[in-house]
Amino acid sequence: MPNPGSMKTTLPFRLKPIFPVPVFPVAFLRIIVRRIAVPLIAVLLSFAACTRPEPAAGESVQTALGSEPWRPRIHFSPDSMWMNDPNGMVYFDGEYHLFYQYYPGDKVWGPMHWGHAVSPDMVRWEHLPVALVPDSLGYIFSGSAVADPANTSRLGQDGRTPLVAVFTHHDPDLARDGSDVFQVQSLAFSLDRGRTWTKYGGNPVLANPGIRDFRDPKVSWFADRSCWIMVLAVQDRVHFYSSPDLRTWTRESEFGPGWGTHEGVWECPDLFPMDLYGQQKWVLLVSVNPGGPQGGSGTQYFVGDFDGSRFVPEQNPTDTLWMDGGADNYAGVSWSGVPAEDGRRLLLGWMSNWAYAQQVPTHPWRSAMTLPRSLFLFDAGGETHLGSRPVRELASLRKDSVPLVPGPVTALREISEISGMDAGPFEVDLTLRVPGGRADLGIVFSNDEGEEVRAGFRNPGGELYVDRTRSGDGAFSNGFAATHVHPLRMDPGEELTLRVYLDQSSVEVFAEDGKAVMTDLVFPTRPFNRIAIYCGEGETELVSGTLYPLKGFRDGH
Repeated sequence: MPNPGSMKTTLPFRLKPIFPVPVFPVAFLRIIVRRIAVPLIAVLLSFAACTRPEPAAGESVQTALGSEPWRPRIHFSPDSMWMNDPNGMVYFDGEYHLFYQYYPGDKVWGPMHWGHAVSPDMVRWEHLPVALVPDSLGYIFSGSAVADPANTSRLGQDGRTPLVAVFTHHDPDLARDGSDVFQVQSLAFSLDRGRTWTKYGGNPVLANPGIRDFRDPKVSWFADRSCWIMVLAVQDRVHFYSSPDLRTWTRESEFGPGWGTHEGVWECPDLFPMDLYGQQKWVLLVSVNPGGPQGGSGTQYFVGDFDGSRFVPEQNPTDTLWMDGGADNYAGVSWSGVPAEDGRRLLLGWMSNWAYAQQVPTHPWRSAMTLPRSLFLFDAGGETHLGSRPVRELASLRKDSVPLVPGPVTALREISEISGMDAGPFEVDLTLRVPGGRADLGIVFSNDEGEEVRAGFRNPGGELYVDRTRSGDGAFSNGFAATHVHPLRMDPGEELTLRVYLDQSSVEVFAEDGKAVMTDLVFPTRPFNRIAIYCGEGETELVSGTLYPLKGFRDGH
């Protein structure tokens, strides 16, 4: 569970008695606070979060959100207060479950709960009551969830398949007192399709061996050994554990020293198999904070082999490969339980960055999730890389299809076809011919205030970049207004493809069919209402293009 800097081991507040109590020992008072006061406060906060007033009769959701200029319309965001990592991603009984790190008491990080939402398609989300709240063992940090149809856990009853959540309990008192064992792994289970949850009576199921950063379990079934595998973030590496029943765990191995970047703590790992030209390979995702590709947080990946005990990477140890080259995709994990006939590895990330996540100017909420993505492997120069594409279900948000007229582009060519349309969200798909002059080229979104965000290729299409230096409000962070660059890792050829999604406060760029991806937040003071194609020098050619105005899943359109 990523935390902002020193907040990894520090309480955002500290409960204090309102009058002297010299009669009782300090240890006794601590037990009272942890076992009664903290759980009671958590329950009250969760109840408040689940009983917020709905829009008045006849008032659309969009009207109710009218005072929220940066509220995403095609991305998941909490109704209010603080959100970070996606957790417990599981598909079960026709629903995609999204749990997430949530603090219902403030717009900044605090005592972590698991918020909860479900969707039939990863696009249209329904908020559900908070699933897990802090208790006597501590806050509810990041983790995963699986369906256990064989009832290996023996938590199922009357033939009902249990959903089992495996998560980190974080004890704030032990953390503050300098202990090394304040994070342990625990279970909760649901027998009613995830609507209510019961914490396992034998928690914790994996004790801490004396390591301060010991968290974020991602669990999956490994068929070849008929066991569960857990990958766990442990300081600057990951540990692998196995279990026959989700309740007893055996340490198998570790991976990390000497591989990838170690500029920050490793967090939120994920491990899964994927196919490349008929050959099975394993992908290990590891989020790191700080040390991301644009500063702050980011998610690196490794490709290799896993035998149920050890992970062996195939890449150069000194290479750091980023799943997303932008600033604002972190802690992404994949859904478990997706049917084999679907054939996709589906992922969602937290669309923010710990460098400024607690300062962004949104209200009354902070943070959103990225668009859901389908992962794939591809070969580039004899090396295996990870790409991602927006899921096909997003096409259901298209309100219209506006073909763009092919032809030359010199300097700036405004797409006049958007005249009279609402200001976003939009999807734009372009195929551009690389000019002989090797100039930068791409797409620019702008508004009447002179604010803009650019996304495109340069050198000459060998790099993908997003320029948000003039994108609006960036005063909340010194490093926010910047140009971000990400290598394509391929020969760009004569034509380049670009798919861009613009929402009220974000831009997501998928180049070359998802072989290079960038996600960046933007906060324009007025919505972007102009779209243009540009070429920095000489001339490029729009080979083909389509503009799709999108309807927001939460605005009733």
